[in-house]
Amino acid sequence: MKVLVVYNSAAHYRESIFKLLSQEFDCDFVFGRSLGNIKQFNTSVLKGDVTLIDNKRFGRFYYQKKVLGLSLKNCYDRYLFLGDTRCISTWLTALLIRLFFPSRRVYFWTHGWYGKETKREARLKKCFFRLANGGLFLYGFYAKQLMEKEGFNPKKLFVIHNSLAYQQQLQLRSSLGHGKVIRNHFHSDEHTLLFVGRLTKVKHIDLLLDAICKTNGKYNLVIIGDGVEKEELQEQSRRLSLEDRVWFYGPTYNEIELSQLISCSDLCVSPGNVGLTAMHSMVYGTPVLTHDDFSWQMPEFEAIIEGETGGFFHRNDVLSLAYAIDGWFNKKDYNREEIRSKCYSEIDYHWTPEFQMSIFKERLL
Repeated sequence: MKVLVVYNSAAHYRESIFKLLSQEFDCDFVFGRSLGNIKQFNTSVLKGDVTLIDNKRFGRFYYQKKVLGLSLKNCYDRYLFLGDTRCISTWLTALLIRLFFPSRRVYFWTHGWYGKETKREARLKKCFFRLANGGLFLYGFYAKQLMEKEGFNPKKLFVIHNSLAYQQQLQLRSSLGHGKVIRNHFHSDEHTLLFVGRLTKVKHIDLLLDAICKTNGKYNLVIIGDGVEKEELQEQSRRLSLEDRVWFYGPTYNEIELSQLISCSDLCVSPGNVGLTAMHSMVYGTPVLTHDDFSWQMPEFEAIIEGETGGFFHRNDVLSLAYAIDGWFNKKDYNREEIRSKCYSEIDYHWTPEFQMSIFKERLL
């Protein structure tokens, strides 16, 4: 069985799953060249032919050059496309495969449904997703449930979750000691909150600073990342007299540093939507708190099991966030090591490249 995988870029965080695909299947790959500041991996680690192409932009839409020719020229049995409605070449290629090669199977790897789609967006998605006669690989059960309500065949909706560099993270996790880097910085034993990501408005980090103030500033906060909101957030922390409680660590992509900082923290808080941060935090044993409006969330929120691997607060509600933070640590049965173990288990069983490959092998074959 010959498979063609077409993706918008060779994003570094997807290297592990692409490597497994190349090892398990007879695969060729087509990747768009770098999108913005997304780090890319060296595609020479993949077996099979790899073609790098340009993503030509047309406003919100884009076209991947050479995809159509490569897809129709070679005899593939399965096509695995990134299921992005903005990609014109995917529309065209999938349609032509369906028309002229009906025995071949087209699959989309996609977020699917969010729950906030307008009527126009819903119509567009329904047309697009039905081009995938093989089925849709979805990141979560929330999207699957929404799509079933929209009339999609549940037998063609496969939940595959997401993954990071799990094996590398597992090795680091096994070697983690009881680091004191955060305790040494703050010179205190107060509970430590953590934010990891770009410092932008959509992340609502200002809400987190306000919430800490509502709790009388009794928590330390480590902010890992950089962005356009950094200076404003630093000024806000001064206005709220939180300078000694907030550590603007800055950006780092060093996994050893990240593993130590995350594992030493007690609760990762993502006031805006939470995505890969949820997996990154839990793989090192730190629970995650984020908002409860799932139509505005990323699929990784499903890794959060209320009261076990994290929790939720009401979106954009600073008091709800403050209560949720206090409530997490004030539980009678609060046990940091039990929580750490539950976080490990959630990732180990459901959010790894190996789990994803088990679904691919079951459905593509």
